[in-house]
Amino acid sequence: MGIAVQAQAPPDLVLAGYVFPRGAVLTPDQIDGRALMRINFAFVALRDGRLATPSSTDAQNLAVLTALRKQNPSLTVLISVGGWLGSGEFSDIAMTAQSRSIFAGSVMDFLKRYDLDGLDVDWEYPGQAGAGHPFRAQDKRNFSLLLKELRNEFNLEEKTSGRRLVLTVAAGASDDYLAHTEMNEVGRLVDAVNLMAYDYSFPSIDATTSHSAPLFTDLSSPKSDSADASVRAFEQAGVPAHKIVLGVPFYGHVWGKVPDQDHGLFQPGKPAAGDFVPYSAIQETMIGHGFTRYWDAAASAAYLYSVEKQEFVSYEDPESLTTKCNYVQAHKLGGVMFWEYMDDPSGTLVHAIYDALHTATRP
Repeated sequence: MGIAVQAQAPPDLVLAGYVFPRGAVLTPDQIDGRALMRINFAFVALRDGRLATPSSTDAQNLAVLTALRKQNPSLTVLISVGGWLGSGEFSDIAMTAQSRSIFAGSVMDFLKRYDLDGLDVDWEYPGQAGAGHPFRAQDKRNFSLLLKELRNEFNLEEKTSGRRLVLTVAAGASDDYLAHTEMNEVGRLVDAVNLMAYDYSFPSIDATTSHSAPLFTDLSSPKSDSADASVRAFEQAGVPAHKIVLGVPFYGHVWGKVPDQDHGLFQPGKPAAGDFVPYSAIQETMIGHGFTRYWDAAASAAYLYSVEKQEFVSYEDPESLTTKCNYVQAHKLGGVMFWEYMDDPSGTLVHAIYDALHTATRP
């Protein structure tokens, strides 16, 4: 796997990818370090208010990722902490000045030990239960205070060693997330807000098919959510446009028992047997295998429908991603983030993003 490296994009444009090996051991040829500007390794666990010592597999994988800097000296490797299932300790960690200091100290030790470039805080979500996690009303303020403690530590490191560390957050693209955070303060403290502009529609929750990650709102859709609406909401909440990194999914969602009306779009449906499908499976088993690809021009979103199986698939493809990259350029956002690399081992999607960011020019 490889790409022809073209002239560099504007230096403020980020292409950031999450790498989530799920316990597997990475090999150097699995990740194209030349295509990425930032890697977020997911996830480092929390234990007793500190970053946990990684497993032997995690340590090996971190070494593989940091070695990719030989391909691309501009590449930064961050660790991501939290996630949907791993955010249970954040409310306690953020609660007091002492607990915040202990956590920040463990972060600094971890980054130095494994030669890493920063931290991505993926707290899902402050002030909300998430996957049944403890939460408090104070999380709203404490989240900002936790990030401030980390920023102070990172600034001190830069002053003493000259090495700049990167601090980012993964943010839920919802009004609830904005209501439970101080995004004007968060936007000031972090280098980037990785806006998770996906999972707007989910088969296990939504009984009507729709787009998982539409760029714009199709007025025919039962839902008004879209990446554009989320970007505007975060800007209104005080996050500078250049710090918003637009998140895109490398997976799709599948509804079953969808009637053959308007190619399954905005029709009643139920979760399919496998309602979550990585792009690799979409590419290998769906496209050209009984599924027809369609384009919703109003939403700038691709989708598939199988008349025989009565299945509807919302997903990203090179055209939808190129359109989003053009949007990032036009709105002067910080770049593009994706979840996650292992869902597209062929590199089709990451290279589509790379090409679009490197050939488009800002107005």
